[in-house]
Amino acid sequence: MKQQPVRIPARVVLYPKDVENITGRSSRTSRKLLQTIREALGKSKSGFITVKEFSLFTGIHEDLIYDFLQP
Repeated sequence: MKQQPVRIPARVVLYPKDVENITGRSSRTSRKLLQTIREALGKSKSGFITVKEFSLFTGIHEDLIYDFLQP
């Protein structure tokens, strides 16, 4: 039986520009959203937000988020 290739994402962390592309919000609002997620998760101000964490917080499916990430 043929094995399906595993989809390996180019990245697993999100940046404000990614959030802008996904949500259509401004740069400032995207930064605030990431900061809100960091605070909710108890991360430091410089902590990374993963696609999975963003998905759980916003309710946007992970596969849809990966479609917006550019390699």
